[in-house]
Formats: sequence, C-alpha cells, structure tokens
Amino acid sequence: MELKQLLKEMVDANASDIFVIAGLPLSYEMGGRQVRLDVAPFTPADTERFVRSIYEMSGRNMNAFESSLNHDDDFSFAIAGIGRFRVNIFRQRGSYSAVIRVIPFGLPNPADFHIPDEVLDLTRFQKGLVLVTGPAGVGKSTTLACIIDKLNHERTGHIVTMEDPIEYIHRHGTCIVTQREIPTDVATYSEALRSAMRESPDIILLGEMRDQDTIGTAVTAAEMAQLLFSTLHTSGAANTVDRIVDAFPASQQRQIRIQLSMVLRAIVSQQLVPTIDGGVMPAFEIMVTNTAIRNLIRESKTHQIDSAIAAGGAEGMRTMDQSLFTLVKEGHVARDVALHYAHHQEALEKRFEVEGL
Repeated sequence: MELKQLLKEMVDANASDIFVIAGLPLSYEMGGRQVRLDVAPFTPADTERFVRSIYEMSGRNMNAFESSLNHDDDFSFAIAGIGRFRVNIFRQRGSYSAVIRVIPFGLPNPADFHIPDEVLDLTRFQKGLVLVTGPAGVGKSTTLACIIDKLNHERTGHIVTMEDPIEYIHRHGTCIVTQREIPTDVATYSEALRSAMRESPDIILLGEMRDQDTIGTAVTAAEMAQLLFSTLHTSGAANTVDRIVDAFPASQQRQIRIQLSMVLRAIVSQQLVPTIDGGVMPAFEIMVTNTAIRNLIRESKTHQIDSAIAAGGAEGMRTMDQSLFTLVKEGHVARDVALHYAHHQEALEKRFEVEGL
C-alpha cells in the first residue's frame, strides 16, 4: 500500500501510533489497544523500503542519518489534507524500524481528552514555572497544547515554544506565537531557551527539561517574570521536585530548592488508565504551590507533599489516587485497574471499602 494512503487510513481510524517492525505485520494503536493488520509480516528489506519512503515524503535526507553516529532519528512532517506525523526511526536487530505518532490537523479540544478545568485554569499565572509530567505517550503534549491555545486567545504577548519535534501548529491569535524545532531551527533546548530570553517572551513552552543546564536556565527564566511551561518524565509532584534537585551537585541543591520554592507555580502529573469500555482515560494529579508546599520544598520535606495536595481541594488540587477514585465512582474505570495505577494502593483500597465500591 502506498505510504500516503496508509497514513490517511490510520488518521481515519483514529490511530495514535503506527509500528513498522521487522517480523510483524503493520500494527497500530487505537484507544489503548494494539491492532495488527491481516497482512504478511515485514521483512528487514520491507522495513528499509518503508523507512526510505518516509524520508522521501518528508523531504529529509536519509543518507545523513545512515552516515551519522546516531542510532535513531526523530522528526515531524505534514501531508496536506491528511495530518501531521511525528516519526522516530531507529535500528533494532540490524534492521530499520519506525514508530509514527499520528497528529491530526488542528488543535485538540480539551473536552475530547478529558482535561479538567483545574488544569486549564493554570493559565491564570502571570509568571513562574508550571510543569506537566508523566511517562512518554500519556498526553503531556496534548495538555500543553490546550493550555497554550487558551493563552493564545485570552492574552496578548509573545509565546515562544521550543519542541523536539513540533507536534501541534499554533496560529497567531491575540498573541504572537513563535515555534522553534530542535534541532532544525536551533541546536539544543538550552541554546533555544537562552535565545528566547532575548526575544521579548511573555510565555515560554520548553518541550522538555532534559539536563542540569536546561533546568537551571528554565528556573532562571521563570525568575525573570516569564511564565514558563515544561515537561519531565516523572511521576507525581514529590518525585518531580526531587528529580529537579537531584540534577544538581550536592553543593548547589540547597540553593535550587530555595529558587524552586519561589518560582514553582504548579505541577500536573498524568497517566492513561484503561477504561471499562476498552478505551483509555487520563487521571491527573494537580499540585498548586501554596505557602505550605513552598516550605516543604525549601526544607527538603517533599515526602509530605502528597498530604498537602490531598488537603488542597479548595485550591484546585487533587492527588492521583483521588483522581482514580473519582474515575471508579463515575463508572469509567474498574476498581482493580485503579488500584494497579494508584500511588498508595492500601489507602485507596480502604477508601473503596468505606464507600462501598
């Protein structure tokens, strides 16, 4: 099947990811379920031809990848009238493979992705650092796209995004939106962030805080009156704070705790949970930094953050286990599934028993 036609069919089928792996037929993920087409498995020669057709369609040079020392290549491309695609090309067992993320044209509707108002309301901050965390593939980019779109229609100013690669295209609304792709437009996140500070930004989206240098620059940018959004592959607010602090040498950790306590505005942690009807639904932990949480960060008592979140419902906070409890109570998720994804299984199980669920 022609690549363009295949990608169109995957968009029409609402596929989220397409897998091109030697030894398997073409496979895709839809609604959290893996589907394998009833066709012959790919051979290594088949996967190489498929990968070459991706490079040809995207207008990129595969020779550069073949001759480089990199073992994978990550980029995005668009097909007019069909959609955008983020692709990762890699080698496994000596053959070429690809995983293609399907990104339909247009921006996501928060209601379609069950993003709660408490998350969208994080646009109220004028400055500081807001983090969206969770494992790969749980919808962090979608959540941030919804937040940026809301800012783009509620404020004026300059929004600068740095992404690897760019997934959602933001048109200029009431804001000017500048989107830079790593490494096509600028070499690294750190370099892009330093450059952004000279571009009169009001809001910054940093695709990922990958290392000490980027984290340090991001915290400094948030101190300089910018509102900065970014992501980390961590689970839970407490783990996120510890991950940031642990990125620095012991001699600097006290200082970064103090800085973080002052600039951190919120942490959203999310994961996708299988639903009773065979789909998936996000569960969110939402931490909004108040005086108590600032003190916990400053005094290295992050193990108490979960309790502070649980007590902060009036401020729009919720723990992951509270979110899972609500999904079970509303009939979306089975009790045993919620317990599997819970941070504190015994406590959640006792709550189910008390509520008769």
